[in-house]
Amino acid sequence: MQEIKNKGRRFLLLVLTVFFSAGIYAQTGNWREMYKVKKKDTQYSISKQYGITVEELKAANPEMAAEDYKLKKGDFIFIPFPSNEANGKENASEAWKVDANDVRNRAVRVGVMLPLHNVDGDGRRMTEYYRGILMACDSLKRKGISTEVYAWNVNVDADIRTTLIEENAAKCDIIFGPLYTKQVAALGDFCRKNDIKMVIPFSISGNDVARNASIFQVYQPQDSLYAATVDALVERFPDGHLVIVDCNDSTSKKGVFTSMLRKKIEAEGKSYNLTSLATPDDAFAKAFQKGKTNVVVLNTGRSPELNATFAKLDRLTSANPDLKIAMMGYTEWLMYQKVYMKYYHKYNAYIPSTFYYNAQSADTQRMEQNYKLWFKEDMQAALPRFAITGYDQARFFIEGLCTKGKAFDGTAGSSTYRPLQTALKFKRIENGGLQNKTFMLVHYAGGDLLEAISY
Repeated sequence: MQEIKNKGRRFLLLVLTVFFSAGIYAQTGNWREMYKVKKKDTQYSISKQYGITVEELKAANPEMAAEDYKLKKGDFIFIPFPSNEANGKENASEAWKVDANDVRNRAVRVGVMLPLHNVDGDGRRMTEYYRGILMACDSLKRKGISTEVYAWNVNVDADIRTTLIEENAAKCDIIFGPLYTKQVAALGDFCRKNDIKMVIPFSISGNDVARNASIFQVYQPQDSLYAATVDALVERFPDGHLVIVDCNDSTSKKGVFTSMLRKKIEAEGKSYNLTSLATPDDAFAKAFQKGKTNVVVLNTGRSPELNATFAKLDRLTSANPDLKIAMMGYTEWLMYQKVYMKYYHKYNAYIPSTFYYNAQSADTQRMEQNYKLWFKEDMQAALPRFAITGYDQARFFIEGLCTKGKAFDGTAGSSTYRPLQTALKFKRIENGGLQNKTFMLVHYAGGDLLEAISY
């Protein structure tokens, strides 16, 4: 175990080295404006232009202290007030006085308590997520928002209480973590005591969010996603005809969803048909109705059964070209997109999800290119992309803190950030914390149209 811990620490130091070399530095205090560096600018010429000293310029931009630092065209730097001007303003007007403890008037202190190591899959995934946070901090610097980032390697066997006694832990305004359920209670109590916002970014069990007002729980339980999907399907197809296809998959747990769906349809007095992949084609066709949109739902999310369904639908629509068909799928189907894209469009598929990774988006492509430039490797081929998840979450919360301070609660309309992959919209759980309620349908319409419909 000691070996794992040491490896994790060595890797964390490596990541932090990359972080600082990338130019993510804390900026504290007040500044006059952000300045975009021009081709022939020097530290002296910029200082002279704004009536400040080179030392004042360097104090506002600590990266300039590095021996190999060079001004580059297009970089953004902070321009501070001259020390005498700032003092004059402070004495001249009550409006100039600011609360140095207010997060809106200083650098946001960001903590990361996750397994940050290269020992196993959890460590590699969380390191990529952490890198996304660092890239978000870099982009925020260009918006005039400053950050201080503190990171700790908290692996599966760690007692997180030993991390919480470290000096910088209590200074944080927000902490992303932990990954493991057994560490939630201790970190939650610590965050509540120290008025720190705690973001649980991935799946955990337990219901600490209902008891702790400091917690933001991004993960949504499967039952709540199923309920949202059922409501969206009924709303989307008020006059549709439901066709549930039994795929004879003994490993599937999707029966929970189809059972919820049937109860909803029955409660509204609507009819539906049950059929199966084993049913002969002529009998299979009788489950469909002409003149209505037939909404096909499988009781499995697996690829082999989905492939067999497409083959059956091909024969059905070939014999009955006027049939209208739509499909309501599962989040797993996003992983099969490259293989079944044409079928998703052909059969008007809707895939429920809390995220949408759009590989064709220019912003997504730019993020992936920058990631490879920074870290000399591609993101892992996972859905959702971990680095983009970290980027979206960091941008959402840090910008929110800088706009609304400690009052930021992540509810609908509280943030203007437009996510690359994962939208966030929180709702308070009674007197406890806040849980993400974002839900969307990824729709593969005719004519190769692809859209993400948010609810």
